[in-house]
Parts: sequence; C-alpha cells; structure tokens
Amino acid sequence: MAVRGPLGAALGSGAVPELGFTVLGCEPVHHAATPSLRFSLGIDARGVAVRSVMLEVQIRIAATQRGYDAAEQEQLGDLFGAAHRWSETLRSLLWTQSTLVVPPFDASTVADLIVPCTYDFDVAAAKYLAGLREGEIPLELLFSGTVFYKDASGALQINRISWNAEAAHRLPVSVWRATMDHYFPDSAWLRLERAAFERLVAFRARRALTSWEAVVEALLEEEA
Repeated sequence: MAVRGPLGAALGSGAVPELGFTVLGCEPVHHAATPSLRFSLGIDARGVAVRSVMLEVQIRIAATQRGYDAAEQEQLGDLFGAAHRWSETLRSLLWTQSTLVVPPFDASTVADLIVPCTYDFDVAAAKYLAGLREGEIPLELLFSGTVFYKDASGALQINRISWNAEAAHRLPVSVWRATMDHYFPDSAWLRLERAAFERLVAFRARRALTSWEAVVEALLEEEA
C-alpha cells in the first residue's frame, strides 16, 4: 500500500529521488564564531521519501545581473577595471562552497545552510560585497552531492544529484551589511605582511599615536 503525504500524494516506493531546490530566504546568524548567513533551502523530492542527503553547494555571485551606480563602479574598479571596460571585464565570482547533511524527509523539507562570510578584502567576493551600497546581490546556488533512499525491497540505494540542480536568489545588500555590522561594528579589516606591519608599529611608536586609525590618518595626510 502506498504511503501518502500531507496533500494526499503518493510517496514513491522505490522511485529514484529527483531533487529540486528553492531559496526561501536568508538572514544573519547572530550567535556564531564567525560572521555567517543562514540560507533556508526548500528541497522537493517530487513525492519520494528520502533517507538522507549529502549536499554540496557552490554559491556564485552573478555580477552581470545587476546595475551599478558611479560610487559602486569606483569601489569595484580594483576587481573589474575602469567602468567603460565592464562590458568585457564584468564577470561572475565564486563566493563560497559549503556542505550540508539533510536528515530523512518525506517528499519535501526545509534545511538551513550556514554560510560563513569572510571580511578579508584580498578575497574577490568580499571585496565585491563591500563595494555595494544598496539593492540586491544576484546569487546562483549550484547543487551536487548524494541522495540516499530505499528501493521497493527496502534496500538502501544511492543516487547522485542531477548536474543541473540549481537555484537563484537575490540577497538584499542590507542583509549582508547587517551581518558584518553585527560582528564588526563600524570596522573593516586589512591583512598585511609581517614586514609591513612591523614598519607600521615603528611608525606608530615614533609618532606616539594612540590607535591604528590615527596611524592610517597620519599616512593619508602625508600622501595628500
């Protein structure tokens, strides 16, 4: 006898699950070791009962799918060059890759994908995100991995997730900024080679400067 789900649809007995994915939303994670976002993934198995999913997710920034004002173009010049060349240089960026184990479910479920966010401006994606002021970030989520399910005899089976499994999401810039502001309020981070850092330490000592902000301001004044 077929088992039926909440809407009365028969849950496939022994059918091979073909998973579909939808991003239902995204929000900051306020209590984590590092800045992180929580993506809510809707997973649809087309009426089939699933024992488990070992899910691999690649998140890409589809940079060509939005517009940029003059201030953003200036901020992103280090990535894409002068704005008049963007028709040739603007491209998608890899943001991150993550993994997730999805527990057993019948027909469909919602799973939380936790994505750490780096504030290292040597990383292209972080530099891109920091350069945006408002609007949305067009994302492409590409899924791969393994689905575990039972066949008609009850034996455990394995199937690979289809190569074309993907989902699109437009993440508000305000969500990313709220996440970073929660962990680094009114702050930004720069990574330096040790030799350069030691020269800054000596410069700070010579000038009797009381903060690293004062060091940077002093150097910028000399440049001006």
